[in-house]
Amino acid sequence: MTASTPDTPRLTSLSHGGGCGCKIAPGVLTDLLARSSVPPQLFPDLLVGSWGGRGPETADDAAVYRINEHQAIVATTDFFMPIVDDPYDFGRIAATNALSDVYAMGGQPIMALAVVGMPINVLPHDVIARILEGGQSVCRDAGVPLAGGHSIDSVEPIYGLVAIGTVDPKDLKRNSGAQAGDVLILGKPLGVGIYSAALKKGQLDESDYATMIDATTRLNRPGPELARLPGVHAMTDVTGFGLLGHTLEMARGSGLTARINGRAVPFLKDVIELASAGIRTGASGRNWASYGADVDMTPDAPPFLQDLLTDPQTAGGLLVACAPEAANDVLKCFNRFGFAQATAIGHLEAGPGRVQVR
Repeated sequence: MTASTPDTPRLTSLSHGGGCGCKIAPGVLTDLLARSSVPPQLFPDLLVGSWGGRGPETADDAAVYRINEHQAIVATTDFFMPIVDDPYDFGRIAATNALSDVYAMGGQPIMALAVVGMPINVLPHDVIARILEGGQSVCRDAGVPLAGGHSIDSVEPIYGLVAIGTVDPKDLKRNSGAQAGDVLILGKPLGVGIYSAALKKGQLDESDYATMIDATTRLNRPGPELARLPGVHAMTDVTGFGLLGHTLEMARGSGLTARINGRAVPFLKDVIELASAGIRTGASGRNWASYGADVDMTPDAPPFLQDLLTDPQTAGGLLVACAPEAANDVLKCFNRFGFAQATAIGHLEAGPGRVQVR
């Protein structure tokens, strides 16, 4: 946690939103994309794509283009305003979050480009350099070159990556491939958005901040190995739309109803207490307004459960849909990579594309 000085403003004070809470709400984004009058084109080798390809068939994490029978390119971009005040941590979190979309498709990152927008006359240049260094450190940890990028002078600090990876098309995992009876397994506990809201209010202690940084800089490395496991049918990562939003995308894309056991969902330390005290992000409310009509919450749920399940995650965990007989192998894979809190949180069944929470 970095304190501001008279000459150095807090990073979060320069942004109207932070992390994946900056995302445009899913309902609004769908409406914006639907307004395009440009006729869609057919690209037979575009295996996954939403903008200008074969239409927004699914809300997948990255575009995928087939090169040949055994190789496809996975491409994505992700950037946002600061979620923390420490510049090095901000860079690390943003880079981890961007690379996650490649892992979520079952891909292996091979290269990244930096996306940089900074108030160049407001922030000291050594602060900006630390943001870039944080991103570089994560790319180094992931074993990929940060090979270039683009920068602009902007009103708010913005940082992220274009991430490029590869995947064998037979191992590609969309969020629309789930099957009735599949178990839902979540790789990371929830609560990053609530932590960030508490940080802005000066109510996050050093221990919880350390927990937040550990969660948001932990690369979703199990993705490629999970994608190759027999019985794994669909995968995504839980980010700005919260657990309910990304589960709903999987349910809609697969034509199934998702049932979540609210008591089984893992949360970061002290998050339930913070939520109970009324700490929440504005994005949580926008998320619910966007998709709440397609979610059935149990009548006896505590009032804050909705905030927890719509809480925008930054660099959140993988959400895996797998056959029941594959669940142990999925959990073992997560554990090998250090994701000790990975757990089964529900299942999918025949029914309309909705989410039910009990």
